[in-house]
Amino acid sequence: MSLSKQEAAAAYWKENLRLMITLLVIWFAVSYGAGILFVHQLNAISFFGFPLGFWFAQQGSIYAFVVMIFFYVWKMNQLDRKYDVHED
Repeated sequence: MSLSKQEAAAAYWKENLRLMITLLVIWFAVSYGAGILFVHQLNAISFFGFPLGFWFAQQGSIYAFVVMIFFYVWKMNQLDRKYDVHED
């Protein structure tokens, strides 16, 4: 049994929103949590000669965001193929 076009579109956007919300929560945890909330605990750990909390606040959240962009593109390409909305 195949989905109607409307059902497929609704399922596609539901999966897309779930992925985006998950990635935004991870980004928030990395940038706000590691860079602000837990900075004092993380500063007890050294990373390349810098306190880990400082590193997350300055670089870590940026690196995490870039990795999440590539992950999002990869997952969306899979999702596009699943619902047959990919570009040729």
